[in-house]
Amino acid sequence: MGIIKKQGIQGSIILYIGVFIGFLTSSVFFPKILTKEEIGLIATLVSYSTVFAQVSTLGFNSVIVRMFSYFRDQENKHNNFFFFVFWVIIIGSLFSILLFFLFKKIIIKINIDNSPLFVEYLYYLLPLIVFTLVFFILDTYYTVLFKTVRGIVLKEVLQRVLILLALYFYYIYLLNFRGFVIAYIIALSIPSLILIITLFVEGEIVIKPKLNFITKNLSRSMFSVGLFGVLTSIVGSANVQIDKAMASSMMSLDTTGIYATVLIFPLLIKIPSRALLRIASAIIAEAWKRDDLSEIKKVYHETSINQYIVGLLVFVGLWSNVDNIFRILPVGYEAGRYVILFLGIAFTFEMATGASNNIIATSREYKYLTWFVAIMLVLVVISNLIFIPLYEISGVAIASAITLILFTLMKIVFIYRKFKMQPFNIKFIYISGIGGVAYLCSLLIPFLNNLVLDIIIRSGMISVVFLLLIILSSVSKELNDKLIKIKNTFK
Repeated sequence: MGIIKKQGIQGSIILYIGVFIGFLTSSVFFPKILTKEEIGLIATLVSYSTVFAQVSTLGFNSVIVRMFSYFRDQENKHNNFFFFVFWVIIIGSLFSILLFFLFKKIIIKINIDNSPLFVEYLYYLLPLIVFTLVFFILDTYYTVLFKTVRGIVLKEVLQRVLILLALYFYYIYLLNFRGFVIAYIIALSIPSLILIITLFVEGEIVIKPKLNFITKNLSRSMFSVGLFGVLTSIVGSANVQIDKAMASSMMSLDTTGIYATVLIFPLLIKIPSRALLRIASAIIAEAWKRDDLSEIKKVYHETSINQYIVGLLVFVGLWSNVDNIFRILPVGYEAGRYVILFLGIAFTFEMATGASNNIIATSREYKYLTWFVAIMLVLVVISNLIFIPLYEISGVAIASAITLILFTLMKIVFIYRKFKMQPFNIKFIYISGIGGVAYLCSLLIPFLNNLVLDIIIRSGMISVVFLLLIILSSVSKELNDKLIKIKNTFK
C-alpha cells in the first residue's frame, strides 16, 4: 500500500499537470484553431490506431501484469523476461501492418461517404499504430517494475507539450494542416522512442532467453494468459474507441469532433484513477501470488472509496459548471451538453468500484474478464445502433453510459460471488449525500457574467462544502490525514 500511495500521489500530480495542458490544447485551442472536421480526423486516427495496437500486443500486456511476479529477480535481470517483450514488439508490429492492409478496404468503405478526410489520411495510421503498440507494451513493463511515473510523464506531459507546440506552428502558418498531422503523429510517437532509449541506457534490454527457467507449467500459464489477453485486447480496445468510430461512420467527422472535444470533460473524472490503478495492478498481482486475500480486500476497499470521493467531487463540479463549459467552447458545441451528464454518471460509478478490473485480470479467474468485455462490445454496438439515430451525439453518450454501467455491475457481482469481496458500505451513501448537498449549494449562487469569476466562486463553494463535510464525516481516514496534513502545511 505504501508503494501505491507514493506512486499514486506522484502520478496524480503529474497527470493533473498533463490534464491542464491537454485541457488548454483540446478544449480551448483546438476548437478555436481547427475545424470540427479536422478535430474529428485527429480523434478518429487515434481511435483506429489504438484498436489496431491493442490487438497487436498479442495479449502480452496481460502476461506482463499477471506473470511477471514469477520472473521478478533484479540481480538476474528478471530471468531475461525482456526477451519476450522484445519479440512481442517485433512480431506485433509486423502483425499490425498486416492487419491494416487486410482491413483497409473495409475501413475505406464505411468511412468514404461521411468521413472522406479520414480516408485521405488513412496511411498515416501505420506509424501511429506501431508506436502506440510499442508504448502500450513498454509502459506496462515499466509498471510492473514499479516505475509507473515515467510513462505518465512522457505520455501525459511531454506528449501534450509537443502537441501544443505543433498546434502553435500551425497557427502561425509554419505548418499547413498536413504538416500539423505529421507533427501530431511524431508527438504521439516520441514517448515510445524515449522508453526504448531509456531501456538501452539502463541495461534492461535482453534478447537472449533463459530457457532453463521456463517450466512446462509456467509456459502453459503464459500461453493461456496471452491467448485470453488477445481476446480481451480485441474486444476491449474496440469498446474503448468504438463510440468515436461509429460516430464518424454513422454521422460525420464534424460530429465526431464535437463528441471528442466534449468527452474531455467527463474523462477528467477518471484522471485520479489512472496513476493509482496502474501501480495497484502490480501490487494485486503480487498479492495473488502470495494468496494474500486480506491485502487484495484492503486495496479494493481503499481504491473504491477514495476514487469515489474524488470522482464525485469532479462530477459535481463539472455539471455545476456545464453552462460555463459551453461559454469556453466555440458556438456549435452545445450539442454535446448531455455527453457530460450521461458519461459523467457512468464514470463516477466506475470510479466507485476501484480496482475491480485489476482484481479479476490478475486472478486465476482472469478468463471471465474476456467474456465480460465481449458482452460489453455487443451491448455497445447494439446500443449505438439504437441511440445514435434517435439522439445523435447524446445517443452515443447514452449508449456508452448504459454499457459501462452494466459492465461495471457484472464485475462487482462476479468478484462478490467468486472471492466474497465487495467494496461498499454505509460510507458510500454518506459520500453521495455530501455530493448532493454540494451541488444544491452551487445552485444558490447566481449566474455571473464574468466567466472566470463564476467558475472560481462556483467551484470554490463546491470544493469547500464537499471537502469540509468529507472531513467532518470521516468517511476516509486516508483522505482526512492527507487534507489535515495539507492544512497544517499552510498554517
